[in-house]
Parts: sequence; structure tokens; C-alpha cells
Amino acid sequence: MTATGNTPPKGPVEHTGRGPLTTEELAARVARDIPAGSYVNLGIGQPTRIAEHLPPEAGIVLHTENGMLGMGPAAVGDEVDPDLTNAGKVPVTEMPGASYFHHADSFAMMRGGHLDVCVLGAFEVSARGDLANWHTGDPDAIPAVGGAMDLAVGARRVLVMMKLFARDGAPKLVSECTCPLTGAACVSLVCTDYGIFAPGPDGVRVLETYGATVADLRERLSVDLLT
Repeated sequence: MTATGNTPPKGPVEHTGRGPLTTEELAARVARDIPAGSYVNLGIGQPTRIAEHLPPEAGIVLHTENGMLGMGPAAVGDEVDPDLTNAGKVPVTEMPGASYFHHADSFAMMRGGHLDVCVLGAFEVSARGDLANWHTGDPDAIPAVGGAMDLAVGARRVLVMMKLFARDGAPKLVSECTCPLTGAACVSLVCTDYGIFAPGPDGVRVLETYGATVADLRERLSVDLLT
């Protein structure tokens, strides 16, 4: 793009002076991308940690698919109520004004486009934003559909929070998903320990990196990284 008096678009911010983000650091980073006043669903696993980093003054309302609106952070100590959990069966707190409802009503909220943002974990995300997070495809693997498919197509914006590489070093941001798809071209932003990426029809745009440069990641990923 040619500059015509305006400031040219900036490239990715490479945070090379620090290592890959920890889960807590990544949760805090994702929390900063959630607009104030949003209605948000946090998927089980890593995304639940985001609740600990949402400032109360932002007015963000958390939804959990097992039937609660106004969920607070994880419960600890005397706060724990075995009847008050999120969808991952983790004890949680409730915020002032919290409400409870039938599971079917909860899914109607998800499917009806009433959630502004959902944050999900993933086994794989493709370069164009396809999401695979309910089954690895292995014959002996236990599938876990839950509400992921409903969220992937129902939320107005889908963020993925995951590690960029699996335990065996294989990348989870890929050209094409090999695991069964949860949703097609539904992911807006992929937030990982090594970087923040925006998938799309032309490739993956790198927004930030942590503990690596874009050149480093190009050597380890088989996707087109745009800057």
C-alpha cells in the first residue's frame, strides 16, 4: 500500500525480549481484546482463565452454556458452592444481577446470535479460520461436541485461545485442518503463546509475536504469514 500523507499501516509487533506467554499472560492478553459491555462465552479449559482478567468496570457479562448469565471468576475457599459451576464443572462465583435458566434457553442464546464474543480452545485452526476442536479423529478418542458448534456459528466474533504447538511440536495453526471441523471460516482471531494471528481468505496476518520473530515462525509453520 502506498502512503498518501496518512500513516502507513504498521507491521506486527515482535516481543522478542520475552519468552512465550504463560497461560495467565495469554488470558490477560485475550481479555484486552474483549470490548466493554460485551456478552461473552468462555469455553472450557484455558479460556476460563480470562474471567480472572476482566475489569469489573468494563461491564462484560459472562455466559456459561449450562445456564447462567453473569458468571464471575473461579470460586476459591469458602466461595465454593458445588451447585454453582461453569460448563467445565469448575466452581465459579456469580456477579450482581446474575440469572439462571434452562439449558435449552442457554443454547437459544448461543444459536440466536445474542453473544458478542466466544473464546474457544482448539486442536487446529486453518489459515482461513476453520475451527477443529471437538474431536481429534483418532479412533480411540472421546468426542466432546458440547456447545462448540453452536458457539462457532452463533457468536458474532469467535476467538481461539490455544498453544501454537502441540506437545510433539506439531503446529496447531495449519494450512488445512486434519481433525473434523467444528465450523468453517468462523475464527476471527487466534491467540497463542507465541503470537496473535488473524486468519482470512488470503492467509494469516501476524499481529504480535512473543519470544519469536515472524521469520522464526515462518520456519515452523506451513501457512502464509502476512505482515
